[in-house]
Amino acid sequence: MLEIQERFDSAGYEHIIAAAGINNVHITEALDGGSAIGFIAYAYEAERTVVYDYDDGGDLMLCDGLVRSVMLKSAMKGIETMVFELPEPAKLGSLVKLRFIAEGSNVCEDVDSFLGGCENCKN
Repeated sequence: MLEIQERFDSAGYEHIIAAAGINNVHITEALDGGSAIGFIAYAYEAERTVVYDYDDGGDLMLCDGLVRSVMLKSAMKGIETMVFELPEPAKLGSLVKLRFIAEGSNVCEDVDSFLGGCENCKN
């Protein structure tokens, strides 16, 4: 069963934290049967959440779940903007396909409205 859980240590992700250049990077992993099959690395700032990297193993739906989990946490903190500062610009393509960001952008400016729009998907 797939679970998405925040890690409370950085073991195995030191290179991502070093590349981000800050110490307050959070890691959320996608776990299948207790084994990590993906992750997203991000940090909260006063007015925005910055995503530094993610790995979805090429699974677009896993990417969707990882990003939405961070969006929800951001919205709960009152943060409305997510910025994707990814080491591989090609990863932005998945975010465009999933409509998290517009082509040529790396910013989602209205997280709460984006999440609220998902309620309409049920209809």
